[in-house]
Amino acid sequence: MMAADPVSLPTAPTAGASRARTLLWLGYAEALAIPLLALLVSALLFSVFLLALGKSPVQFFQLVWLGGFGTAFSWSNTLLRAAPLMLTALAVAIPARLGMTMIGAEGALVLGGFSAAAIALPMIGTVNPWFMNAAMLLAAVMVGGLWTGLAGSLRRYRGVNETISTLLLSYIAIAIMNFFVEGALRDPADPNKPSTRNIGAEAMIGKIPGIDVHWGLAFAIGACILLYVLMLRTTFGFACAVAGGNPRAALAQGLPVGRLVVIASMIAGACAGLAGFFEVAAVHGKANASLAAGYGFTGILVAFLARHHPLAIIPVAILFGGIAAAGGIIQRRMGLPDASVLLLQGLCFVVLLASETLYGRLRLFNPALRTERT
Repeated sequence: MMAADPVSLPTAPTAGASRARTLLWLGYAEALAIPLLALLVSALLFSVFLLALGKSPVQFFQLVWLGGFGTAFSWSNTLLRAAPLMLTALAVAIPARLGMTMIGAEGALVLGGFSAAAIALPMIGTVNPWFMNAAMLLAAVMVGGLWTGLAGSLRRYRGVNETISTLLLSYIAIAIMNFFVEGALRDPADPNKPSTRNIGAEAMIGKIPGIDVHWGLAFAIGACILLYVLMLRTTFGFACAVAGGNPRAALAQGLPVGRLVVIASMIAGACAGLAGFFEVAAVHGKANASLAAGYGFTGILVAFLARHHPLAIIPVAILFGGIAAAGGIIQRRMGLPDASVLLLQGLCFVVLLASETLYGRLRLFNPALRTERT
């Protein structure tokens, strides 16, 4: 009997590992290329719209760059808007790991911010600002988590579609805030715009040293990193991925799918509530209609463009924060309404949804398609 060649034994495993690495990198390239293609197509379609209005697409995108990223002041405005977008995008991305489409971050943000302002009212001028901020943060996170957790519970116990329930809960949350802000908690010293009393300058969250942006940005980036570890590097995240991929198989393996749904929903709401806390404690200083600024709805686009990856949410949120920050300069220089950037965002969302059909269908990123056709 001839002895086996020791050199030839690892050949097949090595080839298999090399092919696995190649497929992995092709997957990464596809996940990056298709969203970028969607953005490019959106820009081209929006350029056609601008040309129809007699406006210059080149000037528009130059102003987007200048207003969002061209100066230090522009960067401050961009990062100021990117912080809540990161948190509201997480509120969409975390439930998506379980196959859920939750779009209620706007309501959780508004109700979380209102709760933070409401609990601060009896403490103004009587307790330590640090203690007041801690109480406000805790209230915002808990209320946001419980509010979105309600939608998760409706999904678990009654089979209610979470997309519809979270959308309706958002309108209810805004109505609750308006009811109290225009009624029992309205500041009589501000007759123009209904709002709660100001929490005071001493209780406002300060700015990160070296940049003109509040600490909410650091908390938002930290939340993205923490939830990346939780959802992609722990058994809890693996269980969520299994439950999202095949709920019946997950139940057959003994995974508590219903409990995972509720927990993921509460984590999502807590992220949105945290965004509401910083909008009150670091930006507005009080609760009013300015809390419903559309961050929750733009966060849906950010999450989808980032493919629900917590770390990818960071640069995508900065990109859309820059687009939003450029709205003012576009209005002044080109005579376009400030809502032009909202139109661009909506167009991006539609094209992005249409591009979902391209995954797994492009021969460039799928060697199996190439071999099937040869």
